[in-house]
Amino acid sequence: MKKIIHHIRKQPEHIKRHILHITIIICAVVLFLFWIYLLGTTLTNTNTQLKISQDLKPFFILKDNIKQQIQ
Repeated sequence: MKKIIHHIRKQPEHIKRHILHITIIICAVVLFLFWIYLLGTTLTNTNTQLKISQDLKPFFILKDNIKQQIQ
């Protein structure tokens, strides 16, 4: 690891920036994929689906009331 760090330190500034940008993009992609994976496992959980349906009930009632008002 020390060899890699010393090698990067010897590089010109524009090369260091390219390495930084590539590293940040790779980290962001890894975090995004991890987030998508966890989101998928969370949404398939039956307890979560039940909670989501209970949380959305007031909005369905509001939607029905607005429809009745318009008609």
